[in-house]
Amino acid sequence: MDAGGWEIDPALRARLERAGTEFLAGFFETELLQKPDNLAALAELGHLYTHLGRVSEGLRVDRELARRLPGDPTVRYNLACSLALCGEIDPAFAELDCALECGYRDAEHLALDADLSALRGDPRFEALLQRLAELGPGT
Repeated sequence: MDAGGWEIDPALRARLERAGTEFLAGFFETELLQKPDNLAALAELGHLYTHLGRVSEGLRVDRELARRLPGDPTVRYNLACSLALCGEIDPAFAELDCALECGYRDAEHLALDADLSALRGDPRFEALLQRLAELGPGT
């Protein structure tokens, strides 16, 4: 039972959650039409697109964020994730290298992130984890 004593069919719950996420994406799209420099809204829109499976749109957003914030390690990491989801393996590794150079240090997250699953069978992934371990935690 859900809060309030109502049972919701799991399929209906999934449809309602998707509709809510689509609504939020539309909200942030509208926000960005009015305030194109709102980088927080742009970042949130990228996450929403990816969550909705609209990975090519998420990649477009992450590329724009990397253009605007080239030294941000989280932005570079998110771009790597979008590239991996779109099957762009070599550029994804290049962006992960860039994220590390910019200060990304969350080894546990990187090791388990489902967005990077396309990279896990590549020997470069283990080498990247090793390099991250050698760099140690960030400040």
